[in-house]
Amino acid sequence: MKKIITIIGARPQIIKSSAISRAIKNSFSHILDEIIVHTGQHYDENMSEVFFTEMNIPLPKYNLKVGSSSHANQTSEIMKGIEEILISEEANGILIYGDTNSTLAGAIAASKIHIPVFHVEAGLRSFNKSMPEEINRIMSDHVSTLLFCPTETALRNLKNEGISLSHTQKASIDTPHVYLCGDIMLDNSLYFSKLSDENSTILSELNLEKNNFILVTIHRNANTDDKTNLNSIFTALIQIQKETNLDIVLPLHPRTKKMMAEYLDETIIIELEKSKKIKIIPPVGFLDIISLEKNSKLIITDSGGMQKEAFFFQKPCVILRPETEWIEIVENGNAILANADEQKIVESTLILLNKTDFTYPELYGDGKGADFILTKISEYCQIN
Repeated sequence: MKKIITIIGARPQIIKSSAISRAIKNSFSHILDEIIVHTGQHYDENMSEVFFTEMNIPLPKYNLKVGSSSHANQTSEIMKGIEEILISEEANGILIYGDTNSTLAGAIAASKIHIPVFHVEAGLRSFNKSMPEEINRIMSDHVSTLLFCPTETALRNLKNEGISLSHTQKASIDTPHVYLCGDIMLDNSLYFSKLSDENSTILSELNLEKNNFILVTIHRNANTDDKTNLNSIFTALIQIQKETNLDIVLPLHPRTKKMMAEYLDETIIIELEKSKKIKIIPPVGFLDIISLEKNSKLIITDSGGMQKEAFFFQKPCVILRPETEWIEIVENGNAILANADEQKIVESTLILLNKTDFTYPELYGDGKGADFILTKISEYCQIN
């Protein structure tokens, strides 16, 4: 039995990890023993603990409870905690997801003590190094032993950075093996879609009509912590609601809620408070989010994960960022990059609402990414 340490620290990673944990339980439990470490990088009961319950994810054996702080402090605290766990558990490998400080801390801590790093969502690039996530993903990729890419674009990005896609030597930090595995969030979307239909009551609770509302999420620092951007986004949402007469649903991230109180102009706050069709609600669980995504008419978001989920559920998407790691959905016409530009947000929304010729090719695999990833990890562990 080989022992794998899974690192999670933010809500998207909890969701992603559920696909791997589910596949281990179903098909790989005789080979791999998964130990989950929650770094506590982002912690809110509605945004963390509830996910373990409703998604039936094994509870973390360790919670480092690092909380919020500067990038350096947070990353260093996570590194110290992970290193101690890797050594005490005599781990055979570490599994990291995406691009958070928890991802980077796990990659550095493990690689420094010669424990192989397996990176899920390798090769994604925004080509914007002012984003902390871009630094995290680049550095994590370059100390990994197994790199699992969700898209062809991710493969090309690694190749362009000098990582060979065809190593014949045994996989190592110096000769990493790179795989196109598809996106494990497609695994989850397919699996949890039925559970959402059976269990979520969010539509009736909010009195929403199917295909007659817009779902919005805002959480990135560049939007929440910039007064101009935050006011621009909310001004656009108010205008969109008036022009379309559609309900707008906004599950509110804790940071966004805090910054709205601090930064929003009073006139915008008054407009939001008097509007009966802009529904600002607390964070919701994954099954409710899926229900909102599946039944919306359009999605407006700065979330990387929700951009893809919009595509999975065949919903057009306005992206509140100047760039995206998921460029395929933009190139295919399913999404538009609007950044925090008020006019661009409104125009993009109206364009997509009136567009009818969408296509949804198989850009993100076949929904069996977790099984592929674990097969490759198992093969690696059996010979090391």
